[in-house]
Amino acid sequence: MSNLGPSPADLIDFDELLSEEELATRSRVRSFVDEQIRPNIAQWFEDAHFPTELVPEMGKMGLLGMHLKGYGCAGRSAVEYGLAGAELEAGDSGLRTFVSVQGSLAMSAIHKHGSEEQKQEWLPRMAAGEAIGFFGLTEPTAGSDPASMKTFARRDGNDWVLNGSKRWIGLASLASVGVVWAQTDDGIRGFVVPTDTPGFKATPIAPKMSMRASVQCDVELTDVRLPGSAMLPNVRGLKGPFSCLNEARYGILWGAMGAARDSFEDALAYAGERIQFGRPIAGFQLTQKKLVDMALEINKGFLLALHTGRMKDAGTLKIHHISVGKLNNVREAIEICREARTILGGNGITPEHPAMRHAANLESVRTYEGTDEVHTLILGQQLTGLPAYR
Repeated sequence: MSNLGPSPADLIDFDELLSEEELATRSRVRSFVDEQIRPNIAQWFEDAHFPTELVPEMGKMGLLGMHLKGYGCAGRSAVEYGLAGAELEAGDSGLRTFVSVQGSLAMSAIHKHGSEEQKQEWLPRMAAGEAIGFFGLTEPTAGSDPASMKTFARRDGNDWVLNGSKRWIGLASLASVGVVWAQTDDGIRGFVVPTDTPGFKATPIAPKMSMRASVQCDVELTDVRLPGSAMLPNVRGLKGPFSCLNEARYGILWGAMGAARDSFEDALAYAGERIQFGRPIAGFQLTQKKLVDMALEINKGFLLALHTGRMKDAGTLKIHHISVGKLNNVREAIEICREARTILGGNGITPEHPAMRHAANLESVRTYEGTDEVHTLILGQQLTGLPAYR
Protein backbone atom coordinates (compact mmCIF):
# COMPACT_ATOMS: atom_id res chain seq x y z
CA MET A 1 0.00 0.00 0.00
CA SER A 2 1.34 3.45 -0.81
CA ASN A 3 0.54 7.08 -1.43
CA LEU A 4 2.74 10.11 -2.04
CA GLY A 5 1.61 12.08 1.02
CA PRO A 6 1.91 11.44 4.75
CA SER A 7 1.57 7.86 5.95
CA PRO A 8 -1.65 6.84 7.71
CA ALA A 9 0.70 5.95 10.58
CA ASP A 10 1.74 9.61 10.96
CA LEU A 11 0.34 10.93 14.25
CA ILE A 12 2.82 13.80 14.67
CA ASP A 13 2.83 15.67 11.31
CA PHE A 14 6.28 14.27 10.54
CA ASP A 15 6.37 15.77 7.05
CA GLU A 16 6.53 19.26 8.53
CA LEU A 17 10.08 18.38 9.59
CA LEU A 18 11.14 17.77 5.97
CA SER A 19 12.15 20.28 3.30
CA GLU A 20 10.47 20.48 -0.08
CA GLU A 21 13.55 18.88 -1.63
CA GLU A 22 13.43 16.00 0.85
CA LEU A 23 9.73 15.46 0.23
CA ALA A 24 10.34 15.48 -3.53
CA THR A 25 13.08 12.84 -3.20
CA ARG A 26 10.79 10.65 -1.10
CA SER A 27 7.94 10.99 -3.61
CA ARG A 28 10.21 10.18 -6.54
CA VAL A 29 11.53 7.00 -4.95
CA ARG A 30 8.08 6.01 -3.67
CA SER A 31 6.68 6.30 -7.19
CA PHE A 32 9.50 4.09 -8.49
CA VAL A 33 8.72 1.48 -5.83
CA ASP A 34 4.98 1.63 -6.59
CA GLU A 35 5.52 1.22 -10.32
CA GLN A 36 8.51 -1.13 -10.54
CA ILE A 37 8.71 -3.15 -7.31
CA ARG A 38 5.28 -3.58 -5.68
CA PRO A 39 3.60 -5.30 -8.65
CA ASN A 40 6.43 -7.85 -8.89
CA ILE A 41 7.96 -8.36 -5.47
CA ALA A 42 5.79 -11.27 -4.33
CA GLN A 43 6.82 -13.28 -7.40
CA TRP A 44 10.46 -12.24 -7.12
CA PHE A 45 10.48 -13.37 -3.49
CA GLU A 46 8.82 -16.67 -4.43
CA ASP A 47 11.28 -17.24 -7.28
CA ALA A 48 14.34 -16.04 -5.33
CA HIS A 49 14.97 -13.55 -8.12
CA PHE A 50 16.98 -10.35 -7.86
CA PRO A 51 15.80 -7.93 -10.58
CA THR A 52 19.08 -6.90 -12.19
CA GLU A 53 17.00 -5.16 -14.85
CA LEU A 54 16.26 -2.40 -12.31
CA VAL A 55 19.91 -1.62 -11.59
CA PRO A 56 20.43 0.81 -14.53
CA GLU A 57 17.16 2.53 -13.63
CA MET A 58 18.38 2.98 -10.07
CA GLY A 59 21.54 4.45 -11.51
CA LYS A 60 19.59 6.95 -13.61
CA MET A 61 17.67 7.96 -10.50
CA GLY A 62 20.90 8.69 -8.66
CA LEU A 63 20.27 6.04 -5.99
CA LEU A 64 23.68 4.32 -6.28
CA GLY A 65 26.29 6.04 -4.16
CA MET A 66 23.55 8.61 -3.57
CA HIS A 67 25.29 10.30 -0.64
CA LEU A 68 28.74 10.43 -2.29
CA LYS A 69 30.07 13.46 -4.12
CA GLY A 70 31.76 13.53 -7.51
CA TYR A 71 32.52 10.71 -9.95
CA GLY A 72 28.95 10.66 -11.25
CA CYS A 73 27.40 10.29 -7.79
CA ALA A 74 24.35 12.32 -6.84
CA GLY A 75 25.84 14.00 -3.76
CA ARG A 76 22.54 14.10 -1.88
CA SER A 77 22.16 14.59 1.87
CA ALA A 78 22.15 11.85 4.47
CA VAL A 79 18.49 12.58 5.17
CA GLU A 80 17.55 12.21 1.50
CA TYR A 81 19.50 8.96 1.31
CA GLY A 82 17.65 7.74 4.40
CA LEU A 83 14.25 8.68 3.03
CA ALA A 84 15.08 6.83 -0.19
CA GLY A 85 16.14 3.79 1.81
CA ALA A 86 12.86 3.76 3.72
CA GLU A 87 10.88 3.80 0.48
CA LEU A 88 13.00 1.06 -1.10
CA GLU A 89 12.62 -1.19 1.93
CA ALA A 90 8.89 -0.55 1.99
CA GLY A 91 9.11 -2.38 -1.34
CA ASP A 92 11.52 -5.04 -0.08
CA SER A 93 14.61 -5.28 2.11
CA GLY A 94 16.49 -6.98 -0.70
CA LEU A 95 16.25 -3.94 -2.96
CA ARG A 96 17.36 -1.53 -0.24
CA THR A 97 20.16 -3.94 0.65
CA PHE A 98 21.41 -3.82 -2.93
CA VAL A 99 21.59 -0.03 -2.84
CA SER A 100 23.41 -0.26 0.49
CA VAL A 101 25.95 -2.86 -0.66
CA GLN A 102 26.59 -0.93 -3.87
CA GLY A 103 26.74 2.58 -2.47
CA SER A 104 27.38 2.49 1.27
CA LEU A 105 29.83 -0.41 1.19
CA ALA A 106 31.59 -1.05 -2.12
CA MET A 107 31.48 2.47 -3.58
CA SER A 108 32.03 4.09 -0.19
CA ALA A 109 35.18 2.01 0.37
CA ILE A 110 36.67 3.16 -2.92
CA HIS A 111 35.46 6.75 -2.43
CA LYS A 112 36.85 7.01 1.12
CA HIS A 113 40.03 4.98 0.83
CA GLY A 114 40.86 4.43 -2.84
CA SER A 115 43.40 6.00 -5.15
CA GLU A 116 42.32 8.55 -7.70
CA GLU A 117 42.84 5.93 -10.40
CA GLN A 118 40.57 3.44 -8.58
CA LYS A 119 37.90 6.09 -8.15
CA GLN A 120 37.99 7.13 -11.79
CA GLU A 121 37.94 3.55 -13.03
CA TRP A 122 35.03 2.26 -10.97
CA LEU A 123 32.84 4.91 -9.32
CA PRO A 124 31.23 6.43 -12.45
CA ARG A 125 30.30 2.99 -13.77
CA MET A 126 28.96 1.86 -10.40
CA ALA A 127 26.98 5.09 -9.96
CA ALA A 128 25.36 4.54 -13.35
CA GLY A 129 24.49 0.93 -12.55
CA GLU A 130 26.78 -0.29 -15.32
CA ALA A 131 28.89 -2.23 -12.81
CA ILE A 132 27.68 -4.00 -9.67
CA GLY A 133 30.00 -4.13 -6.68
CA PHE A 134 30.38 -6.28 -3.56
CA PHE A 135 32.04 -5.85 -0.16
CA GLY A 136 34.01 -8.84 1.11
CA LEU A 137 34.51 -8.74 4.88
CA THR A 138 32.55 -11.52 6.63
CA GLU A 139 34.02 -15.02 6.61
CA PRO A 140 32.66 -18.45 7.58
CA THR A 141 34.41 -18.15 10.96
CA ALA A 142 34.67 -14.35 11.24
CA GLY A 143 31.37 -12.50 11.55
CA SER A 144 31.05 -10.21 14.56
CA ASP A 145 34.82 -10.57 15.08
CA PRO A 146 36.29 -9.49 11.74
CA ALA A 147 39.76 -9.13 13.25
CA SER A 148 39.91 -12.93 13.24
CA MET A 149 39.63 -13.10 9.44
CA LYS A 150 41.85 -15.71 7.77
CA THR A 151 41.91 -14.36 4.23
CA PHE A 152 45.51 -13.36 3.58
CA ALA A 153 47.20 -11.23 0.95
CA ARG A 154 50.92 -11.82 0.47
CA ARG A 155 53.38 -9.81 -1.52
CA ASP A 156 54.92 -11.46 -4.58
CA GLY A 157 57.18 -8.95 -6.28
CA ASN A 158 55.01 -5.99 -7.19
CA ASP A 159 51.83 -8.08 -7.00
CA TRP A 160 49.50 -9.22 -4.26
CA VAL A 161 48.24 -12.82 -4.07
CA LEU A 162 45.00 -13.38 -2.13
CA ASN A 163 43.82 -16.66 -0.62
CA GLY A 164 40.82 -17.24 1.61
CA SER A 165 37.04 -17.36 1.74
CA LYS A 166 34.19 -14.95 2.48
CA ARG A 167 30.54 -15.69 3.29
CA TRP A 168 27.23 -13.85 3.08
CA ILE A 169 28.67 -11.49 0.48
CA GLY A 170 25.85 -9.59 -1.22
CA LEU A 171 25.75 -9.52 -5.02
CA ALA A 172 29.15 -11.18 -5.48
CA SER A 173 27.96 -13.56 -8.20
CA LEU A 174 26.50 -10.64 -10.19
CA ALA A 175 29.29 -8.16 -9.56
CA SER A 176 32.01 -6.82 -11.81
CA VAL A 177 34.21 -5.74 -8.92
CA GLY A 178 34.48 -6.02 -5.18
CA VAL A 179 36.40 -4.67 -2.23
CA VAL A 180 37.97 -7.56 -0.34
CA TRP A 181 39.52 -7.12 3.10
CA ALA A 182 42.46 -9.34 3.98
CA GLN A 183 45.20 -9.80 6.51
CA THR A 184 48.68 -8.81 5.36
CA ASP A 185 52.08 -8.63 7.02
CA ASP A 186 51.23 -4.95 7.49
CA GLY A 187 47.77 -5.34 9.04
CA ILE A 188 44.31 -5.58 7.45
CA ARG A 189 44.11 -3.94 4.04
CA GLY A 190 41.44 -3.57 1.36
CA PHE A 191 41.82 -4.66 -2.26
CA VAL A 192 39.84 -3.82 -5.38
CA VAL A 193 39.16 -7.20 -7.01
CA PRO A 194 37.65 -7.46 -10.51
CA THR A 195 35.53 -10.61 -10.54
CA ASP A 196 37.02 -11.82 -13.82
CA THR A 197 40.39 -12.28 -12.07
CA PRO A 198 41.52 -15.92 -12.22
CA GLY A 199 40.98 -17.71 -8.93
CA PHE A 200 37.88 -15.74 -7.95
CA LYS A 201 34.69 -17.75 -7.45
CA ALA A 202 31.30 -16.63 -6.10
CA THR A 203 28.51 -19.12 -5.38
CA PRO A 204 25.00 -17.97 -4.39
CA ILE A 205 23.81 -19.30 -1.04
CA ALA A 206 20.53 -21.18 -1.50
CA PRO A 207 17.92 -21.95 -0.45
CA LYS A 208 17.12 -19.08 1.91
CA MET A 209 14.05 -18.25 3.99
CA SER A 210 14.87 -14.54 4.12
CA MET A 211 16.12 -11.95 1.62
CA ARG A 212 14.92 -14.14 -1.22
CA ALA A 213 14.74 -11.23 -3.68
CA SER A 214 18.43 -10.62 -3.11
CA VAL A 215 21.66 -12.55 -3.65
CA GLN A 216 24.23 -13.47 -1.00
CA CYS A 217 27.23 -15.60 -1.81
CA ASP A 218 30.12 -17.70 -0.68
CA VAL A 219 33.32 -16.34 -2.18
CA GLU A 220 36.48 -18.36 -2.69
CA LEU A 221 39.82 -16.69 -3.42
CA THR A 222 42.43 -19.10 -4.73
CA ASP A 223 45.78 -17.52 -5.65
CA VAL A 224 44.00 -14.39 -6.86
CA ARG A 225 46.83 -12.29 -8.27
CA LEU A 226 46.39 -8.53 -8.29
CA PRO A 227 48.73 -5.70 -9.22
CA GLY A 228 50.13 -3.54 -6.44
CA SER A 229 47.76 -0.79 -7.52
CA ALA A 230 44.77 -2.91 -6.43
CA MET A 231 45.30 -2.16 -2.76
CA LEU A 232 43.30 0.70 -1.24
CA PRO A 233 46.17 3.03 -0.34
CA ASN A 234 44.57 5.34 2.18
CA VAL A 235 43.57 3.12 5.09
CA ARG A 236 45.02 0.34 7.23
CA GLY A 237 43.26 -1.79 9.82
CA LEU A 238 39.63 -2.38 10.70
CA LYS A 239 38.80 1.32 10.68
CA GLY A 240 38.62 0.89 6.88
CA PRO A 241 35.72 -1.57 6.71
CA PHE A 242 34.10 -0.13 9.85
CA SER A 243 33.88 3.31 8.23
CA CYS A 244 31.85 1.70 5.45
CA LEU A 245 29.76 -0.44 7.78
CA ASN A 246 28.68 2.68 9.64
CA GLU A 247 27.38 4.11 6.36
CA ALA A 248 25.36 0.94 5.79
CA ARG A 249 24.11 0.81 9.39
CA TYR A 250 22.82 4.35 9.05
CA GLY A 251 20.72 3.37 6.02
CA ILE A 252 19.30 0.39 7.89
CA LEU A 253 17.65 2.44 10.61
CA TRP A 254 15.60 4.23 7.92
CA GLY A 255 14.97 1.11 5.85
CA ALA A 256 13.62 -0.97 8.72
CA MET A 257 11.01 1.68 9.43
CA GLY A 258 9.98 1.58 5.77
CA ALA A 259 9.23 -2.14 6.07
CA ALA A 260 7.36 -1.54 9.33
CA ARG A 261 5.31 1.28 7.83
CA ASP A 262 4.38 -0.82 4.81
CA SER A 263 3.21 -3.68 7.04
CA PHE A 264 1.20 -1.29 9.22
CA GLU A 265 -0.50 0.42 6.29
CA ASP A 266 -1.53 -2.92 4.79
CA ALA A 267 -2.90 -4.13 8.13
CA LEU A 268 -4.77 -0.86 8.72
CA ALA A 269 -6.45 -1.05 5.32
CA TYR A 270 -7.33 -4.71 5.84
CA ALA A 271 -8.78 -4.02 9.29
CA GLY A 272 -11.11 -1.42 7.81
CA GLU A 273 -12.47 -3.90 5.26
CA ARG A 274 -12.50 -7.21 7.16
CA ILE A 275 -15.97 -7.77 8.63
CA GLN A 276 -16.40 -10.05 11.64
CA PHE A 277 -19.29 -10.13 14.08
CA GLY A 278 -21.07 -7.64 11.85
CA ARG A 279 -18.47 -4.85 11.89
CA PRO A 280 -14.97 -4.05 10.61
CA ILE A 281 -12.32 -5.50 12.89
CA ALA A 282 -10.78 -2.00 13.02
CA GLY A 283 -13.67 -1.11 15.31
CA PHE A 284 -12.63 -3.55 18.01
CA GLN A 285 -10.59 -2.32 20.95
CA LEU A 286 -7.89 -4.97 20.73
CA THR A 287 -7.27 -4.24 17.05
CA GLN A 288 -7.12 -0.52 17.74
CA LYS A 289 -4.57 -1.09 20.51
CA LYS A 290 -2.39 -3.05 18.10
CA LEU A 291 -2.63 -0.30 15.49
CA VAL A 292 -1.87 2.44 18.00
CA ASP A 293 1.14 0.62 19.43
CA MET A 294 2.52 0.01 15.94
CA ALA A 295 1.96 3.59 14.84
CA LEU A 296 3.66 4.99 17.95
CA GLU A 297 6.80 2.93 17.32
CA ILE A 298 6.83 3.90 13.64
CA ASN A 299 6.61 7.58 14.56
CA LYS A 300 9.38 7.24 17.16
CA GLY A 301 11.52 5.24 14.74
CA PHE A 302 11.28 7.82 11.99
CA LEU A 303 12.01 10.64 14.44
CA LEU A 304 15.13 8.77 15.58
CA ALA A 305 16.15 8.21 11.96
CA LEU A 306 15.64 11.87 11.07
CA HIS A 307 17.58 13.11 14.10
CA THR A 308 20.41 10.72 13.24
CA GLY A 309 20.38 11.94 9.63
CA ARG A 310 20.46 15.59 10.68
CA MET A 311 23.49 14.84 12.88
CA LYS A 312 25.16 13.01 10.00
CA ASP A 313 24.62 15.97 7.67
CA ALA A 314 25.95 18.32 10.37
CA GLY A 315 29.05 16.18 10.91
CA THR A 316 28.26 15.50 14.57
CA LEU A 317 27.18 11.85 14.31
CA LYS A 318 29.03 9.38 16.54
CA ILE A 319 29.27 5.61 16.28
CA HIS A 320 27.04 4.94 19.28
CA HIS A 321 24.30 7.12 17.75
CA ILE A 322 24.12 4.71 14.82
CA SER A 323 23.96 1.74 17.18
CA VAL A 324 20.96 3.29 18.96
CA GLY A 325 19.11 3.57 15.66
CA LYS A 326 20.08 0.21 14.22
CA LEU A 327 19.32 -1.74 17.39
CA ASN A 328 16.05 -0.01 18.17
CA ASN A 329 14.54 0.40 14.74
CA VAL A 330 15.19 -3.10 13.43
CA ARG A 331 14.03 -4.70 16.66
CA GLU A 332 10.83 -2.66 16.69
CA ALA A 333 10.23 -3.16 12.97
CA ILE A 334 10.23 -6.93 13.38
CA GLU A 335 7.67 -6.70 16.16
CA ILE A 336 5.50 -4.36 14.09
CA CYS A 337 5.54 -6.74 11.13
CA ARG A 338 4.64 -9.68 13.33
CA GLU A 339 1.80 -7.72 14.97
CA ALA A 340 0.53 -6.62 11.57
CA ARG A 341 0.38 -10.28 10.55
CA THR A 342 -1.93 -11.04 13.49
CA ILE A 343 -4.44 -8.45 12.25
CA LEU A 344 -4.41 -10.14 8.85
CA GLY A 345 -5.21 -13.52 10.38
CA GLY A 346 -4.60 -16.51 8.15
CA ASN A 347 -4.53 -14.27 5.07
CA GLY A 348 -1.33 -12.77 6.46
CA ILE A 349 0.72 -15.79 5.45
CA THR A 350 -0.13 -15.33 1.77
CA PRO A 351 2.10 -13.28 -0.57
CA GLU A 352 -0.81 -10.91 -1.18
CA HIS A 353 0.16 -9.22 2.09
CA PRO A 354 3.71 -8.01 2.85
CA ALA A 355 4.05 -8.32 6.64
CA MET A 356 5.38 -11.87 6.81
CA ARG A 357 7.82 -11.26 3.94
CA HIS A 358 9.06 -8.10 5.65
CA ALA A 359 9.41 -9.91 8.98
CA ALA A 360 11.42 -12.69 7.35
CA ASN A 361 13.68 -10.20 5.60
CA LEU A 362 14.22 -8.20 8.75
CA GLU A 363 15.62 -11.27 10.48
CA SER A 364 18.58 -10.89 8.09
CA VAL A 365 18.71 -7.13 8.57
CA ARG A 366 18.79 -7.72 12.32
CA THR A 367 21.90 -9.87 11.91
CA TYR A 368 23.96 -8.05 9.30
CA GLU A 369 26.00 -4.88 9.88
CA GLY A 370 26.17 -5.73 13.58
CA THR A 371 23.95 -8.09 15.53
CA ASP A 372 21.71 -6.94 18.38
CA GLU A 373 24.37 -8.24 20.73
CA VAL A 374 27.18 -6.21 19.14
CA HIS A 375 25.18 -2.97 19.15
CA THR A 376 24.06 -3.63 22.73
CA LEU A 377 27.69 -3.94 23.80
CA ILE A 378 28.67 -0.79 21.90
CA LEU A 379 25.97 1.06 23.83
CA GLY A 380 26.93 -0.70 27.05
CA GLN A 381 30.47 0.58 26.66
CA GLN A 382 29.14 4.06 25.95
CA LEU A 383 27.15 3.99 29.18
CA THR A 384 29.75 2.36 31.46
CA GLY A 385 33.09 3.03 29.83
CA LEU A 386 33.83 -0.69 30.02
CA PRO A 387 34.25 -2.76 26.81
CA ALA A 388 32.53 -6.07 27.52
CA TYR A 389 33.55 -7.71 24.23
CA ARG A 390 37.31 -7.60 24.73
